[in-house]
Amino acid sequence: MYIYERQRQTPVIWQGDLCVVGGSATGVFAAVRAARLGLRVMLIEKQNCFGGVATNGLVNVWHTYMDTEKKRQIVAGLSAEVTDRLEPYNAGYVDWADSHCFNPQELKVELDRLMDESGAAYLFHTYYVGLDTEGDKVTAVFVENKDGRGAVKADFFIDATGDGDLARDLGIESYVHENIQPPTSCFLLQGDAEGLDVQKLIRRYGREFGLEDDYGWSNRLPRCKDITMRADTHVVGYRCDSAQGLTKAETEGRRKARAIVEMLNKYGKQDVVYNNLASCSYIGIRESVHYKTIYQANENDLLLGMRYEDAILNGTYGADMHFGDKGIELRYIDGSYTRENADGTVTRGNWRREKGIADEEPVPTYYQLPFRCLVGERWQNFIAAGRMLNADMGAYGALRVMVNLNQIGEAAGVAAYLAVHHGQSVQELDGVEVAKTLSKGGSANLG
Repeated sequence: MYIYERQRQTPVIWQGDLCVVGGSATGVFAAVRAARLGLRVMLIEKQNCFGGVATNGLVNVWHTYMDTEKKRQIVAGLSAEVTDRLEPYNAGYVDWADSHCFNPQELKVELDRLMDESGAAYLFHTYYVGLDTEGDKVTAVFVENKDGRGAVKADFFIDATGDGDLARDLGIESYVHENIQPPTSCFLLQGDAEGLDVQKLIRRYGREFGLEDDYGWSNRLPRCKDITMRADTHVVGYRCDSAQGLTKAETEGRRKARAIVEMLNKYGKQDVVYNNLASCSYIGIRESVHYKTIYQANENDLLLGMRYEDAILNGTYGADMHFGDKGIELRYIDGSYTRENADGTVTRGNWRREKGIADEEPVPTYYQLPFRCLVGERWQNFIAAGRMLNADMGAYGALRVMVNLNQIGEAAGVAAYLAVHHGQSVQELDGVEVAKTLSKGGSANLG
């Protein structure tokens, strides 16, 4: 059954060079890079703040900026700029793994400042609802907010929605992996959890509270005594790129967070009262759907450290794959791997040897991704940047973390600038120029 809406005229509420849809750090960094290069930019965000998983999702860590030998900084750009900007507010620290941990509430403010300083326009509480095309170009996106329905016109568009909402509406070919990594509903736990093995407690007592065996981790917040971010709540069995699936995942995640707190108050440290101070306002989605481009990132090339003239990121984070109730597997670029099952058992090995790679073959200290991974076959003024990335399961497991997606956002912003500046399509862009422009703007070791 259908209802046919009345035909209507939609007012143009903004017109410029670039429209970015989605205000995660990926989208913000795309917008800021392009604005700093001189483009007129509008960023559309459906939530009440920027940052995505890092703020609304409470995942307060960007992984290391150093190579595996800890001798060379391989990640710089806006990620490093932002964590540096948090230092005067005592809102960040570097942990034992050289990862950059932060207070998500302070990150919200700093991303606001970053956008304001860039001159980019933006709207919160604004939903993307459709688009218009002409030939092989996107001409406008339609949005809705408190002011009603409006159109945003631009010369270039970046889809930073995570699920690829624009890519879907453009009919770009998509696929899902056999294993879709489940989301996690993070929360802030108040109460002394030092030395507390929450996963062990879940395995022992969890069924009393409706919890299954699960893998999890935690991270402390800067200057917050006895407050930790907990990520012990995999939500399995729901597709978060559908309204129904996302709804069910959110409610189940909150239920699990409450159940963990109940369990800790019964079986945790004596004389300690545990509380859920804050649940994530948006569940931490690891994966949904992927959209095809002219190049698919693959695990072998990535972890073996293939170098590219059109490189747009450097990274060290291994192929990290979550299997819901089956645990996780992490394959490191040095060849080692660890499989941690939900029941707590651990298996270790060496994937390089299992693949027949000779021990004398050099081991890279970091990996790269080429620009062509962002280039689609048809749409001339469009890039999808974020976790909808075209990558096989292993490569995606490495590339999906925020410190990598941040760099992809910067690359998309630079590409948008070059396309508008040169009057070229995405397909005509020189990837080497993208890489060199990224380096000139502060990115490390590219081009």
